[in-house]
Amino acid sequence: MRAVQVKAFGGPEVLVPVEIADPVPGTGEVVIDVAYVDTIFVETQVRSGWGRDFFPVTPPYVPGGGVSGVVAAVGAEVPEEWLGRRVTAFVAGSYAERAVAPASALTVVPDPLDLRTAAALVHDGVTATGLLELTGVGATDRVLVLGASGGMGTLLVQLAHARGARVVGVARGAEKVALVRELGADAAVDATHADWVSAARDALGGPVPAADVVLDGVGGQVGAAAFPLTADGGRFSAHGAPSGGFSPIDPDEAARRGITLFGIADVQFAPAELHRLTSTALAEAAAGGLRPVIGEVFPLERAGDAHAAVEGRGVVGKVVLGV
Repeated sequence: MRAVQVKAFGGPEVLVPVEIADPVPGTGEVVIDVAYVDTIFVETQVRSGWGRDFFPVTPPYVPGGGVSGVVAAVGAEVPEEWLGRRVTAFVAGSYAERAVAPASALTVVPDPLDLRTAAALVHDGVTATGLLELTGVGATDRVLVLGASGGMGTLLVQLAHARGARVVGVARGAEKVALVRELGADAAVDATHADWVSAARDALGGPVPAADVVLDGVGGQVGAAAFPLTADGGRFSAHGAPSGGFSPIDPDEAARRGITLFGIADVQFAPAELHRLTSTALAEAAAGGLRPVIGEVFPLERAGDAHAAVEGRGVVGKVVLGV
């Protein structure tokens, strides 16, 4: 079958189309005919050799993460009624025509939802839904979303708005700022402007202009610059590092101000929670309450171009692979 491998750590050019053996399901497993593959920024970082303490992969390897598709074969102890069902799953080695997953890891895609949209929610829909629960966003909160035009940021804006919060999104460039407003943000701030921090503070408003919740999907100096915008007693989630590192937040300063810190470890959900959050995100999208923004779809063989687009940050919304 067709697949794409990372031949060595490096730039997008190390993603190479290959032919590998068809997978065979083991006990409790299924084979999925993959329709779409989700892509997220961290996969580009792993491909470059970053974060090997967290992601111990060795080339050559087939990258993997979220997929949507149709169950094509079942292994022993898997009910045959799974055959032909449209599903999503987290899969190791998903940049391929077919992938193996435990039946316990499958989530059924609701009938009104297309498989491309479902794939776009496998990572970001789960994490965004979990983050809103984790940080307890409510109707009285002022929420600042960093990276608001990205795959997960666009979902966070919609979910926080649906909860009645005042939402201020931070994005880069006029087109992305306009999208953030369209998705329901009360205000959107352009991070390319030197005064974006002051603009965000003014937009957040309140007796003491500040954010009750900061959702930082960017990290680095952008996240560090946003931390002072967190209200005393607020919540700050540093869950993203596309800038090259997580936000360098001083835990002693956070403790002094009564700010609760969340990090990437807090969104590593146990299997039962993962299934619940996936089902919630898919159901919300099927009902029309959540819309992932898909900026571009690349064919599987052009996975390198897809990674280049993700790293270049020129695409508005998500990039997915079509198989």
